Amino acid sequence: MLALTRGFNLNRKLFSNSRLSKTLIPSLITPPLMAATSPSVSSPAYSTGSPNYVPRKHVGTHNGSFHCDEALGCFMIRLTSKYSNAEIVRSRDLQVLEGLDAVLDVGGVYDPSRDRYDHHQKGFGEVFGHGFSTKLSSAGLVYKHFGKEIIAKELQVDEGHPDVHRLFLAVYKSFMEAIDAIDNGINQYDTDQPPKYVNNTHLSSRVGKFNLDWTDPDQSPKKENEAFERAMALAGSEFLDSVRFHAKSWLPARSIVMECLATRFDADPSGEIMVLKTFCPWKLHLFELEGELKIDPLVKYVLYQDDRSKHWRVQAVAKSPDSFESRKPLPAQWRGLRDDELSRESGIPGGVFVHMSGFIGGNQSFEGALAMAGAALKL
Repeated sequence: MLALTRGFNLNRKLFSNSRLSKTLIPSLITPPLMAATSPSVSSPAYSTGSPNYVPRKHVGTHNGSFHCDEALGCFMIRLTSKYSNAEIVRSRDLQVLEGLDAVLDVGGVYDPSRDRYDHHQKGFGEVFGHGFSTKLSSAGLVYKHFGKEIIAKELQVDEGHPDVHRLFLAVYKSFMEAIDAIDNGINQYDTDQPPKYVNNTHLSSRVGKFNLDWTDPDQSPKKENEAFERAMALAGSEFLDSVRFHAKSWLPARSIVMECLATRFDADPSGEIMVLKTFCPWKLHLFELEGELKIDPLVKYVLYQDDRSKHWRVQAVAKSPDSFESRKPLPAQWRGLRDDELSRESGIPGGVFVHMSGFIGGNQSFEGALAMAGAALKL
């Protein structure tokens, strides 16, 4: 049996003095693999006689062809305090697996009390909860049980902080759920028609391409383990990118949209026009917050300043996050017009443009943009 040595050089002090973002990027450079006949082949960092000796833990997953879920699951579990010093052992031998500290995606057991995270066994139906109903993969199981710890360490706050819970749900929705669904063969859409195009660019597909090609003359376990290590690096780096994006960009943007939504009546008594005082990614936040806060009537237009031209934009809110159809497009008689022609037709000075589809328009001033939005509500 081959043991996969620690590919990311995470030590027991990983989060004690610096942020996760500062410690993990260099650790993606991995040491050579070691062949072994037992899971305990690696030399300990300290001799067993040392008072500082901490036995290395071992996390198991299956050998052979691999998928994104176990590659990501192995990466994530080594971001935890409990398994930061763990060695990855790839085997299907049940006797070997039984002696390991944690086992992912193999073994036929889901038991978090023993850190067993397989999802292939008959009767398994665990989901993430919190309104999500997608069956979990091994990565989803690891995230469900350890995700808050990982996020809290990235934010450098306690796990009970409300921001941790918000990011825990957001990262699952935008990143983890797709991995669970793809691994479990769940279609993204309910349809009996074949897809109109092939998409082999998603993370699960790219991880799968690290498997050894059948034409490769070297099909050795060593070569396979090296490929799995590269798969862990790719899946793990994209997971961390997602966590950091949500911490540094998504969360502050949500706060801005919430504040602007609360003050929307200051802009217009209808409550259907929202002004973004600071531009940020607002669309998904608006949809989620409208649902959470039971906003009625829904926002029809969002105003914000263009950073380059300093003109103001009037954007019609879409009917849904993935829709190109607006709740209330800008008036048909304005569409395709620019500058003076637009100002004459609308009766509002400072017109810049209105898109042919009516989803967005512009004015030279905030007052002009607000007047356009207000007039559009009535037309």
